[in-house]
Amino acid sequence: MELRVAIYLKLILEHLIEHQMNRYQILGESYEDGPCTITSNKNSDSNLLSLDGLDNEVKVDGLPNNFRAHPLQLDPSSDSSNSIDGPDHVKSTSLHETKKANAGIIHGACLTLTDHDRIRQFIQEFTFRGLLPHIEKTIRQLNDQLISRKGLSRSLFSATKKWFSGSKVPEKSVNELKNTSGLLYPPEAPELQIRKMADLCFLVQHYDLAYSCYHTAKKDFLNDQAMLYAAGALEMAAVSAFLQPGAPRPYPAHYMDTAIQTYRDICKNMVLAERCVLLSAEILKSQGKYSEAAALLIRLTSEDSDLRSALLLEQAAHCFINMKSPMVRKYAFHMILAGHRFSKAGQKKHALRCYCQAMQVYKGKGWSLAEDHINFTIGRQSYTLRQLDNAVSAFRHILINESKQSAAQQGAFLREYLYVYKNVSQLSPDGPLPQLPLPYINSSATRVFFGHDRRPADGEKQAATHVSLDQEYDSESSQQWRELEEQVVSVVNRGVLPSNFHPTQYCLNSYSDNSRFPLAVVEEPITVEVAFRNPLKVPLLLTDLSLLWKFQPKYVSGKDNEEVKELVKGEPEMIGTEVISEFLINSEESKVARLKLFPHHIGELHILGVVYNLGTIQGSVAVDGIGALPGCHTGKHSLSMSVRGRQDLEIQGPRLNNTKEEKTSIKYGPDRRLDPIITEEMPLLEVFFIHFPTGLLCGEIRKAYVEFVNVSKCPLTGLKVVSKRPEFFTFGGNTAVLTPLSPSASENCSAYKTVVTDSTSVCTALVSSASSVDFGIGIGSQPEVISVPLPDTVLLPGASVQLPMWLRGPDEEGVHEINFLFYYESVKKQPKIRHRILRHTAVICTSRSLNVRATVCRSNSLEDEEGRGGNMLVFVDVENTNTSEAGVKEFHIVQVSSSSRHWKLQKSVNLSENKDAKLASREKGKFCFKATQCKEEEVVTEVSEKYTFADIIFGNEQIVSSASPCADFFYRSLSSELKKPQAQSSVHTGKQSVEDVTKLIQKCNEVDLNIVVLWKAYVVEDSKQLILEGQHHVVLRTIGKEAFSYPQKQEPPEMELLKFFRPENTTVSSRPSAEQLSNLIKTSLHYPESFNHPFHQKSLCLVPVTLLLSNCSKADVDVIVDLRHKTTSPEALEIHGSFTWLGQTQYKLQLKSQEIHSLQLKACFVHTGVYNLGTPRVFAKLSDQVTVFETSQQSSMPALIIINNV
Repeated sequence: MELRVAIYLKLILEHLIEHQMNRYQILGESYEDGPCTITSNKNSDSNLLSLDGLDNEVKVDGLPNNFRAHPLQLDPSSDSSNSIDGPDHVKSTSLHETKKANAGIIHGACLTLTDHDRIRQFIQEFTFRGLLPHIEKTIRQLNDQLISRKGLSRSLFSATKKWFSGSKVPEKSVNELKNTSGLLYPPEAPELQIRKMADLCFLVQHYDLAYSCYHTAKKDFLNDQAMLYAAGALEMAAVSAFLQPGAPRPYPAHYMDTAIQTYRDICKNMVLAERCVLLSAEILKSQGKYSEAAALLIRLTSEDSDLRSALLLEQAAHCFINMKSPMVRKYAFHMILAGHRFSKAGQKKHALRCYCQAMQVYKGKGWSLAEDHINFTIGRQSYTLRQLDNAVSAFRHILINESKQSAAQQGAFLREYLYVYKNVSQLSPDGPLPQLPLPYINSSATRVFFGHDRRPADGEKQAATHVSLDQEYDSESSQQWRELEEQVVSVVNRGVLPSNFHPTQYCLNSYSDNSRFPLAVVEEPITVEVAFRNPLKVPLLLTDLSLLWKFQPKYVSGKDNEEVKELVKGEPEMIGTEVISEFLINSEESKVARLKLFPHHIGELHILGVVYNLGTIQGSVAVDGIGALPGCHTGKHSLSMSVRGRQDLEIQGPRLNNTKEEKTSIKYGPDRRLDPIITEEMPLLEVFFIHFPTGLLCGEIRKAYVEFVNVSKCPLTGLKVVSKRPEFFTFGGNTAVLTPLSPSASENCSAYKTVVTDSTSVCTALVSSASSVDFGIGIGSQPEVISVPLPDTVLLPGASVQLPMWLRGPDEEGVHEINFLFYYESVKKQPKIRHRILRHTAVICTSRSLNVRATVCRSNSLEDEEGRGGNMLVFVDVENTNTSEAGVKEFHIVQVSSSSRHWKLQKSVNLSENKDAKLASREKGKFCFKATQCKEEEVVTEVSEKYTFADIIFGNEQIVSSASPCADFFYRSLSSELKKPQAQSSVHTGKQSVEDVTKLIQKCNEVDLNIVVLWKAYVVEDSKQLILEGQHHVVLRTIGKEAFSYPQKQEPPEMELLKFFRPENTTVSSRPSAEQLSNLIKTSLHYPESFNHPFHQKSLCLVPVTLLLSNCSKADVDVIVDLRHKTTSPEALEIHGSFTWLGQTQYKLQLKSQEIHSLQLKACFVHTGVYNLGTPRVFAKLSDQVTVFETSQQSSMPALIIINNV
């Protein structure tokens, strides 16, 4: 048995050695059809083996010897995709059946361990006793034969060649060698014997001897022009030189290059050339010569075989990435080329793999066009391989990146994406809606509005502006509205702001406080503004666009039932959803969509996102891509293809930065603008302004009407309005007597309450009184908060009421924005929403009218008609600053009124014959009035709010200044003063403190007098003459200081040098100033204006003069009267004249509070002339003070006397 096995193995070995060369040529042309199928175009091995009587299926080294089933071939069953997709793949039925039959056979299953040991021992003994000695013997025999045979044949051959052709054999070109590529040697040829010996040496790893033999055979083959044999010898010689231990000679790369060129160009055998290239590339890579290997691989690529070129390009790409300095971009580029060739060869999986590997390099590097191409190819290949998720992901990346492709290319990408997405959605039609990548949604810019849209203006009716999505967010304005709401809420809660108060927010955006759940009212719409952006150059058409929401209703029983609805069909019961049928976004356009929800039940609402159909318009690619498409605004578009999907609204809250942990980490708070809580019904107020002006003169009074409508099903109460400009408007007094009738019932359609007077009352003032409490303004009150006088204080559902509103133009010219905030409550108290508000912003443009200046000074006359002291003179300057741009012809000053607690205007001093004072443009008028203190019964205490009004009229009609609207605007102009509680004066008679005395002295210079100038202006507008009315206020607080009706511009303070030292005394002295102390005493000289004296009879003229001293303060004052002339120069004598005072020259007095004292003096004159008697000097000081101050009263007005001689 062992002898027979040895014979069989010997025969097999001999045949292997003899046909080593042929085995390199066995590879068939079908290799190009696929990488897995290799067949043979020659059956030399099977023929040789059959001659020995062996079966064709005899296995060598455990592998089948028939090349119909190559040992490296993949199982067709495991690669079904290649077998299906390969267009050039040839199916072999017998091969498939053979592998299927062999797949169920297990070889060697019956061998025992002893059999394994015997086989191992047999192979070892066979190798050392049989195989190696046999090879050694064969090599020796071949060597001997070659020496004898080759010497004789070569000498004869060379002699013959020299005889016939000379000593030098000319070389042949490549074209001439083509006809020798098919030369065949007989088996006993010496050249093949050398090749056989070289192969044996190569098998036993005797590479040095093998290289010599291959080199010798190569020369012989070249001499015989056997190029196929020569290329094989060159190839093996190069391999032998590379495998020699110790590397005695360098690797002959040019051998491989010559072999490759021979295989490719002469022999036309690309399979052998490919094998040689792969072998040479591996050798170069092992030596680290990746650049040469890559160049060698790329050189063999051609157009005749896509599969071979793809394989070589892929290997070249790996050479680039394995260099010492990797060439990453060359790697990616050649991987893309390889993927392209794989795709042409039908190898879809290999193509997809190459493109995916190249994508790792190009991703995120800014090569957008390359990324688009790769993603597009990956998407198509994945779709071909039925990897739909990968295809969708690849096409999605094309669309979400900022693509630089043309409009046509982007349109193609979008259509491919929609087509793939539609196939994916058809696989699972009942599954969840997929996330769509287009258009972009800026979630942080999402705005939510609670409430109805603003009604447009209807004729003269103008609706309140309130809050809308059309208004831009302004942080300063938002803070003003918040302060107004806080102010009115604190007034309603008796001056205390509730701890759980939160400002009402009707519009939520990225700037608002979204940390709490917003409150919405049932049956009131919720509008969500979603910001879309189309990044493509082709228009996008969204159809059936609506919101996606989840609602959790709450019932009275307390049971919660969560209801999730994604698509609303039919009439909804809980939440109504508005659907936009078509929403077009043009190329590269940002556009907002406003989607509405209508809650019909209380509960918790969660807005999840938007759902829509994404599609393109037919023929949209042909459009420029920038302008709108024809017919875009018609609402009718033809969709080429669309898919149903959704996009979620995920809003990131603000970053937290309060605690130390939040500052050191990145944490974000919640944003709950899309999670409103639906509450019970609340009243809803709408406000309309009728005949509301847009332009006024400064100080002009205009009457308008306000209509309040309750459009809800709940009654409202507690209506109030708050504004930072309470002096701009009024609803009239609290009593019906104070409020005039409507303009239609009034004479001359005046906004004022007027009374016809007779001509005898124009010289003196008409006195009336009113309390500021009747006009909603008192000590400690909030004049900015005004209660709206509703009938019965309740507005029923569906009811409306019209109320008059008087407006006064601001004193500054320009454009004014005046904010009104209406506050109201529900009759039925709600736990979550306690009140509601309505905002309105009025824009008024004012133009110049009149400027009023006024001063007050003490009168020299100490007594009035009633014998009482304390008179003052009021000078009023009125200037017409209007430049007729508003069509104003002239202004008429119709009345000047005063309002004060202690003073009143008594009469006009310079009343001319023309009772109606007219002022044309740029004209100025001056008025002088006498003011007296009120009577004892009219004088009120400091804490009282009663004011005395005195009207001096310049016409036949008196405007009742103590009634609305004149008194309203007067009190509101004083609102800042009236808010401060007045300090009560101390009434005890004991010794007063320094602070009290100082206050008393300061009050001597203070006066509480307010001047109101009422006027009319005649305007020509549209050939019609209109009469405008208005009033200006001047507040007089200090004697001798000029006051203005318009605000003065404050000049910036001058720069001062910095002081780098601490002052010694930082306390502020509470003592009054010298100017204040100088006005403690009021002086008056009573004397005859002309005195006749006979100087020829008596040379001295004595004139009696009375000096009246009045203490203007409520403190005791020490007075020193010095009658000596203060003459230090001759000029002073000329001014005062030559007269002298007779008698006592100095008096010391003490005046009690408000005391008047008279001194009888005598003046002596020596000749006639005009003399100034105002020479007495008066000094005053407080009784408990040391410093003495000189009064300045006597120098204010000269006291002239005329001395005549008779």
